[in-house]
Formats: sequence, structure tokens, C-alpha cells
Amino acid sequence: MQTHAKVVIVGGGMMGVGLAYHLAEEGWTDVVLIEKGELTSGSTWHAAGQCPSFIGNYNMAKIHHYSNTLYPRLEEITGQPAGWHGCGGIRLATTQEEVDWFNYVAGFAPNIGFHMEVIGPDRIKELNPWLQTEGILAGAWTNMDGHVDPSSACNAMAAGARQMGATIIRRNRVTDIKQQPSGEWLVVTELGNITCEHVVNAGGCYAREVGLWVGLDTPITNMEHHYLVTEALDEFKTWDGELPVMRDPATAGYYRQEQKSGLVGIYEHFGAKEAWDHRGGYPEWESENELFDGDLDRIAPWLEQAFERMPIFANAGIKRIINGAIPHTPDGNPLAGPAPGLRNFWQCCGSSIGIAQGAGVGKYLAQWMVHGDSEINMACCDPRRFGGFATQDYTRAKSFEDYHEMFVTPLPGREAAAGREARTTPLFEHLKAKGAVYTTAFGWERPKYFAPEGFVEDLQFRRNNTFAIVAEECRAVRERVGICDLSSFAKFDVTGPGAEALLDRLTANRLPRKQGGINLTHVLSENGRIIGEWTITRLADDRFYVLTGAGAELQALDHLSEAGDDVTVANVTDDYGMLVVAGPKARDVLQPLTDADLSTPAFRWLSGKEITVAGVPLRALRVNYVGELGWELHAPMARLAELYRAVWDAGVTHGIADFGVHAVNSLRMEKAYHGMNAELTNEITLIEANCTQFYAPDKGSFKGRDATEAVRENGAVTKLVYGEVAVTDCDIYGGEPVMQGDTVVGVCTSGGYGHATGKSLGFAYVDPEADGGLEVVILGERKTFTLLDTPVWDPSNARQKA
Repeated sequence: MQTHAKVVIVGGGMMGVGLAYHLAEEGWTDVVLIEKGELTSGSTWHAAGQCPSFIGNYNMAKIHHYSNTLYPRLEEITGQPAGWHGCGGIRLATTQEEVDWFNYVAGFAPNIGFHMEVIGPDRIKELNPWLQTEGILAGAWTNMDGHVDPSSACNAMAAGARQMGATIIRRNRVTDIKQQPSGEWLVVTELGNITCEHVVNAGGCYAREVGLWVGLDTPITNMEHHYLVTEALDEFKTWDGELPVMRDPATAGYYRQEQKSGLVGIYEHFGAKEAWDHRGGYPEWESENELFDGDLDRIAPWLEQAFERMPIFANAGIKRIINGAIPHTPDGNPLAGPAPGLRNFWQCCGSSIGIAQGAGVGKYLAQWMVHGDSEINMACCDPRRFGGFATQDYTRAKSFEDYHEMFVTPLPGREAAAGREARTTPLFEHLKAKGAVYTTAFGWERPKYFAPEGFVEDLQFRRNNTFAIVAEECRAVRERVGICDLSSFAKFDVTGPGAEALLDRLTANRLPRKQGGINLTHVLSENGRIIGEWTITRLADDRFYVLTGAGAELQALDHLSEAGDDVTVANVTDDYGMLVVAGPKARDVLQPLTDADLSTPAFRWLSGKEITVAGVPLRALRVNYVGELGWELHAPMARLAELYRAVWDAGVTHGIADFGVHAVNSLRMEKAYHGMNAELTNEITLIEANCTQFYAPDKGSFKGRDATEAVRENGAVTKLVYGEVAVTDCDIYGGEPVMQGDTVVGVCTSGGYGHATGKSLGFAYVDPEADGGLEVVILGERKTFTLLDTPVWDPSNARQKA
């Protein structure tokens, strides 16, 4: 066995093999994949092999679509059969909300490249003559997908990887992974050791144990999943066609044709079981091709409903029951990207539908590893979206919930119940008692709006019963003063004689020159792509306060890990809470509580000071995301409730009101403020994002400068636009196509209703030549999209500077 390689991949299932194939395709052929048993012997071999195009996440849909375009070509490329069945798929809808979701996904399908139609019961019946269509309103028909034989497809990619120069070693168990003083990785195996530059955890059901070797607690729970195959059906024996793969929320599962038999898979809504629960969820290292006893009683309620939908299945005997382990993450998306805090240690695991995702994840993760960026936004897969809050108990609760709700429609506003209150502020219970309805960000509970007692949100893609509530919160901020707990921001103290040089090297804008200055700046990849957005306040010559979004906490730490011995980086996220106090009356509320002069001459916009408010020492930053006169008050977390009470009491006579993140989104859309992972992603440069005001190429060398200059010189391939949509009952959600005549010329990134201006607003990336005559397809209807040159609210920033 060779002793050195550029990359070692641990695990030979669909995810690991898919990565090996695509790394070799990208030119990294010095790749060694090590599998303890035979290829596919973990979760891959027993999978049902469905490959749906339909999925509600825009970027996950790109991953699925790529898989569905590669598998049909694998035999031609590699000479090995892949067992592809291009029968298409239909997901069923029994409610209007589900139909709206179908129209939403159908909208972004053309941008991704797959074909989708929303069809009625008659057309469904043509495609599946044996389906009982009573109660069905519509179907999402995707004719470019189907199912594949998992073992054949995996082995075909393995053959392709070998043909391109990668090495695959079977029957060799990895027993440890150690980082060397050089930064390289030593992979210890039963057949010898191998040193590599990059190591990848593609351990499947074993991924958590592999991660523990290097100090990672990989957030994965292995769940048992059943599907069964019937005896051969007379109806199929005489039929030349093949049924589409049917996905049915009412039966909590899927059913399809398996040669001349029927196949039914169930995701029970309750009572699911963790695999190897008698061992704490861990498989035996010797486990190979392992299945568990079938439990028909557990899945019977949903199996009976499936048989009612497909009566021909009910009349057939059961030939075999497959009950195997599949890994689930807390949010159902795979872990594909860098492990937090470990250089060149990558995760490629945690996919509960790994057959559908194996090739696509492999392609885009390979791009990330080789080129430093993927061509798609990989935030939904980045392992760093989970932090220390994702304990084993949290992961288990969320993974069970993800399994139970596999076929629940992800309507906007729907809040997961499991794993809540992982990170809260001292205000959590107080604001909850005042009507705060919470959402989560990186484990933090954040108010999204404040509702009266007994209120229940009517979840749907259209404007719902929260509309008036959010409108009132927005009016309070625009007309009086509002207060919001946004303590979830990630916060860092960067200090020392080398602090300025470090931050200057990492970011694209100039650092604030004067003490107290604040600048918004961006972290770029070497390719000039946007991978972070930071607000930096200079507290002293050698002391900086760095803020970024809640979900970017671990990414920021990875960037700041480039600090040398002359820089100290302290993660103070949990040490400081943060209240936003904003609105035309904000100064009137705060000035009586502090000896500091809050007038504009003494405390200008985009400046920060360490002051005391209501006896609480804090960092006051005159900046906010809502576009009003106001301050962010960063106070010791232990004194946050004390500060809130004092500000609230002082604000009563000025009409102070609580507001949440739904109002923040409305207010930021009126100000045309960009959102990270919406308008700003690793797919985009500052030039394309129209962020040149935050770009200082003449300041000297910094990461991504040369690549950004190349885009400016050669011309951007897309551009960000801001506009108003002519709608009456729904708004841009993100992912909707932008049309110019019959041509798709762009895609929406985010939107919302501006309650102060009465306008539905949105951002989109469009063809650089698309300057007018644009429409947006929202829930199946084309709506005029009028471009705007300036924000619809206070374009001169006079209110912030007041």
C-alpha cells in the first residue's frame, strides 16, 4: 500500500465513491479511498435508490439534478452498468398549500435544468393507472428523474475513478486519524499507515466514530428505515411501461414498480427507531451488509394507507422486507465541506438520501477542495452550520424529528419543535411572556414577531395572518422606536500588535482608521467569491470588535485562525448580548439613561463607543440593519435583561415596541440591504453583487483582490438588481425565475413586503444585458418586476445620520 497521497477518503459508499470520482475528474488523481469491507457495504447496498428532482431547497435541487444527469451516462462513460431507470416521479398534493409549494418549486426548476409540471388528477391517472386519486389536488411531475440500482451506480463511479487514476483499497479498516506537526494527516489502517494532505470522513453510519478520532462530534443519528417488495403482480406482468416513483405525504412514504413487483417505503410519523439503539446508536466495526428485523406493526398505519392508494399492492404477498440503517442530520441535509477548526479535514457524510445526492455532493465538494470554491452555494451542506450546541441529545432529537417529518411540506414559518432552546438569552422567558414567537439561528432562539395570546400562524406561501402583526412592528420602528434582541450575532475581540494587519489581509474594504470607526467589509476566497460579511469596529489602535451573522460563527473562527503569535482572537459571542434600539425616537429614549453625548456631532453614524447605559457598561454602535436612527447595544449577557427593562421603561412614553426578525427583513428590503447567503454567496464576487462601495483594491494586497479585479476588467457574467413586484397576496421568497419574454434571464435571491412604503420588493441576479421588461414567476403566475436604482426608503440615509 502506498504511504503518501494528496487525499485519503475513509469510506466506500455512494458519498465517498462519488467524491473520489469527481476529485479525479477535477484533476486530483492522487486520491486513495479506503473501505473496511466491500464497496457499498454500509447504507448504500440496501437503499431503495430513488433519485428525485423535486426538493424544496434551491441548491440541494442542483445537487440532485446533477446526480440525475450523471447516472444515466455512467455506463457510457465507464463501461459499467449503473441500473438507471428514468421513469420520472410524481409527488402528490392534497392541500392548496402543497399545490403552492409545487408551483414554487416548478418556478426554479428551469434555472436548475430539470423539467417539472404541476399536473391534475386525470394526468396523474394516465401516468399511474392503478392509483386511487380521490382527495388528490395535483401532482408534481418530474420526468427527468427515476431510480437507480445503488450498488451498480456506486461501482460504476468507482470504476470511473480508477480509470482516471484514483486508488480504491477494499478490506482495509482505518483505525485512527492523527494530525502531524507539519499539518498533514496520518491515516492509520490495518494494512499500514498513509500520510496525506487532505482527509475526508465519508464513513456513512460510522461517520460519528470517525470524527471522534480527531475531536469532532459529528451531528448524525442512524435511523432504521423500512421498505418492502411485493410478490410479482399480474398487472405488471402484462404491462410494458414503468410507473413513476410516487411520493405521498398522506402515506408518509414512496411507492414504485420494482421490475414486476411493487416497492413501498415508509417514514413513520411517530415511533421511529434509532439503529443499534442497544449500543447507543453505534454500529459494530465488524458490521457489514447488516439489516434489522422487520417491524410491520410499527409501519402498519402508513402501509395500510399506501395500499389504499395502490390497491394492487394490497393483493400481493410480501416477498421481502428491508430494514436498514440510514444516517440523518438535525436538518436533513448532508455534511459536505470543511470540518470546523481542522485544516484540510473534510466531511462527506450524513446524507439520508445518499443515492440521490452522492454524485452531486461529490461534484461540488470536489470543486470546493480543488479550487477553493464550488460553483453553487454550499451553505446548506457546510458542516460548520452546526456548533457546540449540536450535542448528541440535540442531534438525536432533531434527527428523529427530521425522519418523522420527511414528507411534511416545508411551509414558510414552520418551526421545528425538537432541539429548541439550545441557546437563549436572559430575555427569552420575558419576551416569550410578551408574545414572542421564536425562530432559530445557529441554535439561538430569536423573536420573529410578537403575537397576542392564543395566536396560531396560518402557514402558507402567501401572506398570512402575521402580515398585520409585522406591519405594526415595522410602523413602530419607522415612526417611533423599536427594540429587538439580536444577541445571536457572532462576536469576536481581535487584539494585539498584528490585529490590524490580519484583518486588513482577510477583508476587502479598508479598516476604520480612527478609534470608534465602523466599516462593513467582506471576506473573499482566493477566487474573489464572497464567503463572509463582517462589521468591524476599531476600539483602539490594536483592538477590534468583529461581528458577523449567527450562522457564520465557525466560518469566521476558521478565517481568524490565520492569526499569528502577535494576535489574540477571543470568541465573545456568548459573553455579549445585543439589543437593537432604532427609530426616530431612539435618541430620546437612550439619552436620559447615559452620561455619554448621543448627539450626532459627538456620536456620529457608523461609529462606536464604550459607554454606560442605565448603569450597564457596554459597547454602543451607531449602526443597524433597519435603516433608522439607532444603536446596537452590546452588553454583558448577564446584564442584558437589566438593560432591556431600563430601555423599555424609558421608551414607554415614546411608544416603544418590540419587533422581531420578520420586521427586520421588511425594513432591510426597503433599504436595499443585502443578505448573506442570499445576495452574498460563494458563487458571487463583489462586482456582481454591486458592492463596490465596500471594495478597496488600492489599499494593498488582500485575499481575493486579484480575482476580483479580473472580474471587473473582463466583465461580470451576472448582476444584482433590486426591484418592485406587482403582486397582491404573495411576495418573493427566493429561487423564483426572472423572465424577459420567454427567456429565463435570472433568479430571485430574497424578498419581502415593505410595510412602510406599501411595496413588494426583491433582489435578483440577472443577465447583465437585462435592463427592463422583466417579470418574476411567483407561485406559477408572471408578475411585473420593475427595477429600482435606489432604495425605496430614505435613499440618502438622512434618517440614520439624524
